[in-house]
Amino acid sequence: MTVFENVLDMIGNTPMVDVSVLSPNPRVRIIAKLESQNPFGSVKDRIAKAMIESAEKNGQLAPGQQIVEPSSGNTGIALAAIAQVKGYPIKILMPTSVSIERRQMLEIFGAEIILTPGEEGSNGAVKRALELHAQHPDWFMPYQYANDANPRAHYEGTGPEILRECPEITHFVAGLGTSGTLMGTGRFLKEHKPGVKVIAVEPPLGERVEGLRNLDEGYIPPVFDAWGGQSILDRKRVVRPRESIEWTRRIVKECSIFAGISTGAALAGAAKVASEIDEGTIVFIVCDGGWKYLSTGAYTDDLDAAEAKAEKIIYF
Repeated sequence: MTVFENVLDMIGNTPMVDVSVLSPNPRVRIIAKLESQNPFGSVKDRIAKAMIESAEKNGQLAPGQQIVEPSSGNTGIALAAIAQVKGYPIKILMPTSVSIERRQMLEIFGAEIILTPGEEGSNGAVKRALELHAQHPDWFMPYQYANDANPRAHYEGTGPEILRECPEITHFVAGLGTSGTLMGTGRFLKEHKPGVKVIAVEPPLGERVEGLRNLDEGYIPPVFDAWGGQSILDRKRVVRPRESIEWTRRIVKECSIFAGISTGAALAGAAKVASEIDEGTIVFIVCDGGWKYLSTGAYTDDLDAAEAKAEKIIYF
């Protein structure tokens, strides 16, 4: 077994597991890529490392320089952990409506937390972070929505790993948030296996599945346009909050994979694709584990109560 130089070298090369027991079509396999196995617990470990190392390389980030970033969860946690390893002070702006475990993890990794109004959601945290950065231009703000290192981390890591371990892939499904996972992985897969279909999962217009975005609501992440999102995506599948919770519970109950709620959304999308095609192999992303969401009741409360909470608590 490999002995790593430090924990950052453990990021990537995550395992894949067959969860076809959840497929509604016996001729369609569904494979989960367990990004929850990254050392800081999510797919965002990849982009946090890439954004910091890219900034170090191009001179945007110097030893001891202040980092600031808006994040409702996983990116902030990964950035805080990496900043701690590398000796950077870091401020994370997040809405008051995030689960308590997310705040606790940021504190554990030494981040200073700046809370923004919960009713403003993630967009409010982004707005305040941009204002702070304008006031302190000497601070480094990775800004994952517009940072090329975000999709590039997946183009150079996630995509090659999937094709190497599952060359029979016919469809790739992931949630549409910053769009980095879809853009980077999708472009790599299409360049090396043009027949692969790339499907984004998004919430319905006007409904909230935190961590995901509906592009028709007006905000299009800059990396989506920069990486030719319209040409990479073959289709979008709409998944509602209740479906996300239902499928998260199913992957826990039927596969013993303790995943976060955005995984349920991606899995629900994968199941919809499976029901629409004759045969194939679908790979989807398990974005993170469920440990950060235990206080929300998403796994144990009555389903109606869990769905109602989803309108108030930022799960992702």
